[in-house]
Amino acid sequence: MKIDRVRLVIVVSAMIVMTGLVVISVFGMRYYRYARSNFSARDGQEHSYFVYPGTSLEQLTTMLTADYEIASPDAWRRDCQKLGLDTIRPGHYTIAARTADRRLIRMFSRGEESPIRLTFNNTIRTRQQLCGRLAEVLMTDSTTLNCYMDSVPFLRQYGLTPETAVCLFIPNTYEVYWSMTPEQLFERMQKEYNHFWNAERRRKAEALGLTPVEVATLASIVEAETHRREEHPVIASLYLNRLHLEMPLQACPTVIFAVGDFSLRRVLNKHLEIDSPYNTYKHTGLPPGPIRLPQPSALDAVLNAPKTRYLFMCANPDFSGTHVFSETAAQHERVAREYRQQLSQRNIK
Repeated sequence: MKIDRVRLVIVVSAMIVMTGLVVISVFGMRYYRYARSNFSARDGQEHSYFVYPGTSLEQLTTMLTADYEIASPDAWRRDCQKLGLDTIRPGHYTIAARTADRRLIRMFSRGEESPIRLTFNNTIRTRQQLCGRLAEVLMTDSTTLNCYMDSVPFLRQYGLTPETAVCLFIPNTYEVYWSMTPEQLFERMQKEYNHFWNAERRRKAEALGLTPVEVATLASIVEAETHRREEHPVIASLYLNRLHLEMPLQACPTVIFAVGDFSLRRVLNKHLEIDSPYNTYKHTGLPPGPIRLPQPSALDAVLNAPKTRYLFMCANPDFSGTHVFSETAAQHERVAREYRQQLSQRNIK
């Protein structure tokens, strides 16, 4: 009898232990899927996704399973229900090669996005082009961005107008969030703008009698005149001299901007007759705004322009891509005459 009782105790104890191990194993595996790993990338690499507004849990799961194996789909659905993943926040997300349900649920429910790189440069000439470039990278579409760029009341808080709105966007590469709103984008660009326009640069602009926006407008003309950065300070000096003497800038790039045909290689007399505030042959002073996004180097070229007496410039007759600068109209005319002769000899129209 005693032996049977001992055997019974042993059997019952073994069953209890085995049951306990099974329970521990089940709950341990559940916790492992929840807290350590349930998703494994097939290629062992992290993957990034753009999640749009209105994406459902089913759509999200389908998107993820294109690159990840889910060890326990049931655990994933159960954890999503337990933590209440009802609304999936739109955004750009980067997921590790191995990740757990808890991390994913927290990421998508809180909108813990991964930043993206936003780059734009001085090849952008109009605010429409800028909006198009921004829309290529951000969730917001170009039409919506254009509305903000055209909104006088909205831009007033930044001291800008539709003509000068692009001044806020200094060419560079920035880390931003894909789902940011236009308001958030402008706030971010204003921080970058204020960082660039520090006290020293503002002091230099004031010494020239210009505002930061006016410096950007002049810098855009300077940069449009030549790709040779070494000439930018001298060209800036020339235009500053004309501004201070209240002479028309007579800058061909502004006429091209007014015409709207950026493929023009030569400005003809018919182009000079266009009635536009951007035609600096007809109107003195600076145009209403930049004719392209000036790079920081061009802005600094204006701020640090040397003192010269130059008032004229002409493309170098040697076709080196440089310019010849002159102090008087007579000097300029001699260079211009030689340049026209070279054009004729080379049969360039």
